[in-house]
Amino acid sequence: MASSNQSNLIDAIGIAHPVIALDAVPRIVCLVPSITELLFDLGLGKCLVGRTGFCIHPKELVSSIPKVGGTKDVNLEKIRRLGPTHLIVNIDENEKPTVDLLAQFIPNVIVTHPNHPCDNFALFRLLGSIFRAEERAEQLCHQLQLRLQQFDGLPPQQLKNVLYCIWKDPWMTVSRETYIARMLALRGWQQWQTASNDKRYPSFDWQAEGIDQVDVVLLSTEPYSFQKQHAEELHKELGKPVVLVDGEMLSWYGSRVIAGLDYLAHLDI
Repeated sequence: MASSNQSNLIDAIGIAHPVIALDAVPRIVCLVPSITELLFDLGLGKCLVGRTGFCIHPKELVSSIPKVGGTKDVNLEKIRRLGPTHLIVNIDENEKPTVDLLAQFIPNVIVTHPNHPCDNFALFRLLGSIFRAEERAEQLCHQLQLRLQQFDGLPPQQLKNVLYCIWKDPWMTVSRETYIARMLALRGWQQWQTASNDKRYPSFDWQAEGIDQVDVVLLSTEPYSFQKQHAEELHKELGKPVVLVDGEMLSWYGSRVIAGLDYLAHLDI
């Protein structure tokens, strides 16, 4: 196996992480659902000792791994008792004060923050290098590269302004600086936002200025569990297309991006 490139060992906040010893068996707690799935795809499932209740994939394998709470609210003492050597978190999904408390007794805290599908190359190599799963990480990188290439061959289409909804009561969407918006941009779809928006996940109302410029509303199946009924009701109310979309396929980074890009390439809105 090739030695790790030092640049592959730098996480999202610039911290350099050591490669585990050849004879080491890491004990990983992961607080990021999509990265829990990635760890299994890297062959590291046997190293997972804790996960959130939202870490549900791969379904047949995660059931035996202890739950330690949600992405925002974790059981600190339960995690302490698990004796982890590594903690994997995400800037958007986990609370910094909680991560700071965990860092007091977990030696290695790996911070992630993909903001574009292409950021998955670095994510695969970061975890692959730290945990000596480089060969599998490069296989995933190859698959990702092939999936990205299909967007180069898509026929040109008229730009669509889309409004991607992640929550209701209150209604919430995503900014153009998010992973989701940049996924949609691969199809030439531009995420709508107000001129005054300065949040990554802002709330909005249907009377907002400029919302009439939206061509299509996308209702995501997560984190809010939008259903077909919601899409039908909103279509009648707005009089414009409303499409129910698979939130995991469009928002989960990690290895899910490989299937997610295929889903996006064939998504008809």
